[in-house]
Amino acid sequence: MSYRKTFQLICGFAGGSAALVFAAAAADSRGYFGEPRGEAATRWSRFTVLQAAQPPWTPSSQTPTPTGRPWDFNWDKRDPSMLSNGKKKESVNEDPSSDQDNSKPKATRNILLIRHSQYNLSGNSDKERILTPLGREQAELTGQRLAALGLKYDILIHSSMSRATETANIISKHLQGVELVSCDLLREGAPIEPVPPVTHWKPDAVQYYEDGARIEAAFRRYIHRADPNQKEDSYEVIVCHANVIRYFVCRALQFPPEGWLRMGLNNGSITWLTIRPSGRVALRTLGDAGFMPPDKLTRT
Repeated sequence: MSYRKTFQLICGFAGGSAALVFAAAAADSRGYFGEPRGEAATRWSRFTVLQAAQPPWTPSSQTPTPTGRPWDFNWDKRDPSMLSNGKKKESVNEDPSSDQDNSKPKATRNILLIRHSQYNLSGNSDKERILTPLGREQAELTGQRLAALGLKYDILIHSSMSRATETANIISKHLQGVELVSCDLLREGAPIEPVPPVTHWKPDAVQYYEDGARIEAAFRRYIHRADPNQKEDSYEVIVCHANVIRYFVCRALQFPPEGWLRMGLNNGSITWLTIRPSGRVALRTLGDAGFMPPDKLTRT
């Protein structure tokens, strides 16, 4: 293979710096630098110059620099060692450590957030926006999945909107004996103006103002560490809406909440949050719908 063809081949597979080094090696071996072949010391001194033009590799250069705020262990205002104003508690008991131990959460809360199934988009009112036949199939599949997990569910809470209520009622048939509770705070809405903005959906500022406060109130009611008097780990199911779930995930993980619209959730999908007694939060699944056949998946 000729020198020109070899150089073109290298340029096609490697970056500019690699091609430059190869070209220099080939040229030097042919004496193009004005020196006879075999003068290794001179040749390698030229390679030192070429290598200096390339950025050095170090572990630190390959590691992203941490950004953002450190983890706030008192994010739910339930850290037993802190007062609501952020100051350390001062125990009045003779044994401060005993008092603090009694106030520490000991159980883990597992919160399974379910997005409602597919519904009638052409309905003019909430009462008309009921589940489609496919949506009812999806709810059945979600209920079967939750039952198959074999968990001891403590409660099933749902948004009071028709599509979420109907989804929860179908799921509850598979979770016998689990209390069913409706909540207006979990209704769909616009939690916070998304960044980056989108052109296909632009609520008025007043909607963000009203819905945002309500959805934040729902987050504070349902997403927090266990109370100290909770003895065993709990499993709670919440059937609501995509915007609410995405906002909850961002808030619980202490991600920028304005990034909520960057996530997508299928109808009937399961998002699983785990909250440890220490206040640590883990996202076990986000929008899991792998238990549904591909032809049953929708995102309306």
